Amino acid sequence: PMTIAVLLTLPLSMGLIGLIMSKSQPYFKAQQKHLGELNGQVEEIYSGHNIVKAFNKEESVIEEFKDINGKLYNSAWKSQFFSGAMMPLMQFVGNLGYVAVSILGGYLAIKKTIEVGQIQSFLQYVRNFSQPITQLAQVGNMMQTTAASAERVFEFLEEEEEVEVEKDVVPVDTLAGNVTFEHVNFGYNEDQTIINDFSVNVKEGQKVAIVGPTGAGKTTLIKLLMRFYDVNGGCIKVDGHDIREFKRSDLREMFGMVLQDTWLFEGTVRENLVYSQENVPEEKIEQACKAVGLHRFIRSLPKGYDTVLNDQVNLSQGQKQQLTIARAMIADRPMLILDEATSSVDTRTELIIQRAMDELMKGRTSFVIAHRLSTIKNADLILVLKDGEIIESGTHEELLAKKGFYADLYNSQFEQAS
Repeated sequence: PMTIAVLLTLPLSMGLIGLIMSKSQPYFKAQQKHLGELNGQVEEIYSGHNIVKAFNKEESVIEEFKDINGKLYNSAWKSQFFSGAMMPLMQFVGNLGYVAVSILGGYLAIKKTIEVGQIQSFLQYVRNFSQPITQLAQVGNMMQTTAASAERVFEFLEEEEEVEVEKDVVPVDTLAGNVTFEHVNFGYNEDQTIINDFSVNVKEGQKVAIVGPTGAGKTTLIKLLMRFYDVNGGCIKVDGHDIREFKRSDLREMFGMVLQDTWLFEGTVRENLVYSQENVPEEKIEQACKAVGLHRFIRSLPKGYDTVLNDQVNLSQGQKQQLTIARAMIADRPMLILDEATSSVDTRTELIIQRAMDELMKGRTSFVIAHRLSTIKNADLILVLKDGEIIESGTHEELLAKKGFYADLYNSQFEQAS
């Protein structure tokens, strides 16, 4: 009878644990969600605090922080309240077992069915039996936090993997740099196509310029070429091989890139210049920096090429751009991608960099995205994009002679410059 009395407390304990967890779990989920939002807001505002200050947005940002923090507080105290209530309730249910054993044991002892010492022994057994359940209640808080966090982690891990290679891997050692776009269609969303039936044949060593209004799909083409995204229709080929037959890492080794958004990490100037390269001669580093007009500036830094780039070393946006161009020159890849490479430099520096890039692009297949049409006059082929389609193509002189969209674009820039 005493065993039955103790076992009856077990479903009561499990029922209470289940009830409390079902009530508190939504609050734990909300707590993790609002914690993520709060961290994101703090990181975003901290990285862009100059803009916040410049536009006097401090009060609004603080109010937004208070709003998210309030939601976090409300979900956190409710989850902790329910979780904290679990342990006392488990102890209460456990004590009910002791009471039941004591009453039944006393009754049986009066009837001479058992001895008082057996009651004492059984009480010790009850303690050992109920202890794991009590410990389970103690770790309930941690278990629920883990479950709420795991849901967010597994949501990320369950995302579909990128297809690395569709067929046998093709080596890149012998490739020359002939690139063909065949009826390429692409959209970031399935119901919204950005690139429509795009076809062009680029021969080895050609300099191809891609121009057009904002949102025409210029940068998207480069992302497709580098396989940051895969095409929805058609294919892109390098020397007759579909780029989906290359490993992504091998394909990207073929390209040197200079993007509109410069990226430098905290390290020495030299480490930023030779990024991912090994055993680069000092002469090659200095030659690249001289070519982009940066060598004298670097020499003026406290430790020259060994100066660590951080908050104490203030580089202009143009100097950062010059560093990334020098990095591409040092990488010495067979193909080049230049996405608005001179967008952040002044006119004099642009001329220096333009001469350096012309030298760099000799013998290399190059894709140049440019808004300043004066920088692409000597391109072998100019593609004029509008709404994801090629509306004009040809050399600078041919396109001007057509007096079409490109000619209007060029003349409008010329008038603005005047």
